[in-house]
Amino acid sequence: MSGLLYLAWRHARAHGARTALLILCIALALWVPLTAGVLARRYNTDLRARANSTPLLIGAPGNRYDLTLAALYFRPSERIETISYRALDELQAENRATCIPLHQRFTARGFPVVATSIEYAEFRDLRLAEGSDPLRIGACTLGATVAEDLGLKSGDFLYSDPTELYDIARPPALKMRISGVYAKTGGPDDGAVFCDVRTAWVLEGIAHGHVEAEEIDEALVLSRTDDSVSVSGALIEYAEVTEANEASFHYHGDTSLLPLTAVLAVPRSTKDATLLKSGVNARMPLQAVTPSAVIDDLLGVVFRVKAFFDLVGLFLVVTTAALVGLVFLLSSRLRTAEMRTLDRIGAPRSAARTLIALEVVGTLVVAACLSVSATALTLRFLPDLVASF
Repeated sequence: MSGLLYLAWRHARAHGARTALLILCIALALWVPLTAGVLARRYNTDLRARANSTPLLIGAPGNRYDLTLAALYFRPSERIETISYRALDELQAENRATCIPLHQRFTARGFPVVATSIEYAEFRDLRLAEGSDPLRIGACTLGATVAEDLGLKSGDFLYSDPTELYDIARPPALKMRISGVYAKTGGPDDGAVFCDVRTAWVLEGIAHGHVEAEEIDEALVLSRTDDSVSVSGALIEYAEVTEANEASFHYHGDTSLLPLTAVLAVPRSTKDATLLKSGVNARMPLQAVTPSAVIDDLLGVVFRVKAFFDLVGLFLVVTTAALVGLVFLLSSRLRTAEMRTLDRIGAPRSAARTLIALEVVGTLVVAACLSVSATALTLRFLPDLVASF
């Protein structure tokens, strides 16, 4: 057997180009369905885990998929309508759940800015790697991925992205002081910037503060009187909440109408969850959805599409196997003289078949190893699609 192994190895080396081409074709045919299957199982598990850990989401009537994806995975969507802060007060008044406000309409350096309360960190079990939670207006705490990618830490500053660069009517970017960094969780929270909901209202332009007249750059002053100063908004590059002006930040109008994008409700019991959901959907101009049911429906559609591509992958494997078999069959026909030589030197009659089988098995083993390695590399370097879903 060792002699036949040596002959198979020498034959593969002598026809290196053909052998390499066969290995690559087989490895590719195996890599596509293998990687797709592993990724599908991973994302299915991770997506369902995030959804199953979130009991109830409440938001404006509309597309429940947009509401769920935005609230759970911070996926931006301009189609999500806001709800008023009054809705949060009414939900809390029912005393059936812990209600956590969410506001997610802005970004900072491309990362989503998630405005919420301290209860969110407790609910998601977010641990601080350094610093503190964003308790003050104008402060923020970074997810682990944000801090790593931007090279920021506690005490540094992060600027929000302006919504309309050339629209002077829109509020300028906000210079936020980083109060802390959360430890890595492996989920969407790693790629978000967290702040208090009051900070989101500053970003909206609803809340604003005042500065002392002597602190204003004269280049920005349009006009000045004894008791007022008119400043050019077009020249203000960014706003900043400091210890000097924090107390002056206020809202105009009814504070109960301040916007939120969703409310994350954690019912105290299954009965409370049922009553709260049915009550919201029946009486209030809101919608309450169960994230696990929404994700199940979404993944049901995705996996029906995946079933089609699984058939395509199976067809690819079968076609490749047929072509490889044809190549080895034609190769064995061309090696008739070689097989006759084996017979003349006294080799067993099964030696020719064993030699071909060793070559086939060796090619398949090398191709399978290459396919598994390629799948491992793909999973290693592919971005985490769940964290940025």
